[in-house]
Amino acid sequence: MDWAKFYSGNLFSGSALPYHVGMQRIDHLIVAAASLAEGGAWVSAQLGVDIAPGGKHVAMGTHNLLMQLGDSIYLEVIAIDPAAAAPARPRWFGLDSALMRDSLRHGPRLVTWALNTPDLARLAQACNFDLGTPTRLARDRLEWQIALTDDGRLLADGLLPYCIQWHSAPHPALAMADPGCRLRRLTLYHNRPDWLASCIDELDAGSLVRITPLDDDHAPYLEATIETPTRATVTLESRPITRRG
Repeated sequence: MDWAKFYSGNLFSGSALPYHVGMQRIDHLIVAAASLAEGGAWVSAQLGVDIAPGGKHVAMGTHNLLMQLGDSIYLEVIAIDPAAAAPARPRWFGLDSALMRDSLRHGPRLVTWALNTPDLARLAQACNFDLGTPTRLARDRLEWQIALTDDGRLLADGLLPYCIQWHSAPHPALAMADPGCRLRRLTLYHNRPDWLASCIDELDAGSLVRITPLDDDHAPYLEATIETPTRATVTLESRPITRRG
């Protein structure tokens, strides 16, 4: 099947991304950075807006910056917190990986996305691939479960999402600064689009993303299309800078 044609014809004929279809929804995009200062400067350079401080994840030894990207959806910049103790387990989003740390020396980048589900335990049990173990976390007044792999790796190079279930209300994005940016499209480029589509369908998220075939000479990556307050369209990619040519 021509996945690019299928998804563009069935989902993206309009101007805006449907953040949720059925019970699943895109929760947030994750940008990794060597430091929050670098991540904040990168967001400002890419999107022309400032991103606000978030908080600390004690269990993971990380901290973040946050901003809205629409209705109950947001952008997170995450980095290792140099003031925090090293966690007992590998950090999430591949931040402990030598390859990730090396790539972030060249600059921040989009690394993956998160899918909001109302029943993470059921979803993890129903999937035929390993989402990770539902793990309960908390920060300030926020409580959530997120499926974490034992080694902290990205799923399918970041193309499959981290799955999250919020146990606090309202959605945290509603309390974040809203500089006026909006997510318009999330595109997944993969050498085996049929396989990726089957995994995304198991998550009941097939209508939330566009899947585009990629030849075997290129590594898979994801691409987020964001509309800025000036109506300009900006594309953020997960391809490491060192791979671009």
